[in-house]
Amino acid sequence: MIDHSDIVSSVQKSAAKRIIYLPHAVRQMSRPDRMILVAEVRNVVGRGELVEDYPEDVRGHSCLLLGYKLDDTPIHVVCSPKEDYLAVITAYIPNLEEWEYDYKRRRRR
Repeated sequence: MIDHSDIVSSVQKSAAKRIIYLPHAVRQMSRPDRMILVAEVRNVVGRGELVEDYPEDVRGHSCLLLGYKLDDTPIHVVCSPKEDYLAVITAYIPNLEEWEYDYKRRRRR
């Protein structure tokens, strides 16, 4: 099991080996209203900030990272580090209806 404090490091180590985009991630990234580039996801994985940690995820320990597109639009990437690769589960542009202005905290409902 991955230590909570080391999840970002684990993400980066796994990504250095290989990144695999799950079908859901590809669908979300290629939506006309998003058009998130692979290079932008790689940037988030390499330099992003941990927003949420999901150690009990059924897909394995995963996390939500915040980073930015080339035009400074925020991006959230949910990914799961594996021994031989990083699985990108989804990538999307967070909206202010669900997230606070810093895109790091969910709005209370």
